[in-house]
Amino acid sequence: MSARPQLPAGVQVFERGWLSANNVLLFDGDEATLIDSGYLSHADQTVGLLRAALEGRQLRRLINTHSHSDHIGGNARVQRAFGCSITVPEGMARAVAEWDEEALLLSVGAQAGERFRHDETLAPGARFVAGELEWQAVAVPGHDMDALAYYNPERRILISGDALWRDGFGILFAEVMGQGDALGEARRTLEAIGRLAVDAVIPGHGAPFAEFDDALERAFARIRAFEDDGARMARNAIRACITFKLLEVRSMALAELPRHLDETPLYRTANARYLGLDADALAAWLVKELERAGVARSEDGALVVL
Repeated sequence: MSARPQLPAGVQVFERGWLSANNVLLFDGDEATLIDSGYLSHADQTVGLLRAALEGRQLRRLINTHSHSDHIGGNARVQRAFGCSITVPEGMARAVAEWDEEALLLSVGAQAGERFRHDETLAPGARFVAGELEWQAVAVPGHDMDALAYYNPERRILISGDALWRDGFGILFAEVMGQGDALGEARRTLEAIGRLAVDAVIPGHGAPFAEFDDALERAFARIRAFEDDGARMARNAIRACITFKLLEVRSMALAELPRHLDETPLYRTANARYLGLDADALAAWLVKELERAGVARSEDGALVVL
């Protein structure tokens, strides 16, 4: 059973599940900073959570860990609601400025996002104060090649985004798509953050946890498994992203699933590179996998999320 760490009074975590990434709210007197904003379809809920937690204080800035839709989807809505500035990792700034939906993986994964304007960027090694603590930006490529984690050495807290979860890490999109050495980068990221002194991890998904060494061990084991079997990595990516899609739409017609898999670049490429199944066979495998895992069930001609 995971031990939940004691976080400083100025650090509040909204644990959101899997469609929306966790939000971390950091208080400095009458002002606050938000880390990540969740998915587009949850943006109104994010604003409501923030209003209740802020209790009249000003949300001064929003900082992202990386560019994926479940972390930046609420940016525009939050900025409209609170007038905050938005800071992004410097590596994703161009994709945001040009609203490159392929680089942001929106079109690649059939996901939604609302265009926003960023005000500042953060480079690896940069420092900022939030929650009355100084945080250092740490490069954590792998899941996203431009991602940053935020580390406070004083309280030994790591805001890890999707670079490290209690049981793994985010999909290695560049590896699956044949666009870079995400496996190697993820291994080097784990080695780098493993050299930090960490008592508490606030991940992008799941509850904050204290078992840092155990989480690293699990993550390295997953890296080794993917290095040994690329098809396993591809199946994991397809299964996870379809689950994400189902969380958004709640159900999908079974007759439409093969076409969706074939038309969505992520699934089409992952299948072609690693699995070699036709669209109907891939869909049939996927339905069985999701039902076996208790994620979804097929009923009345539709795949329905549980």
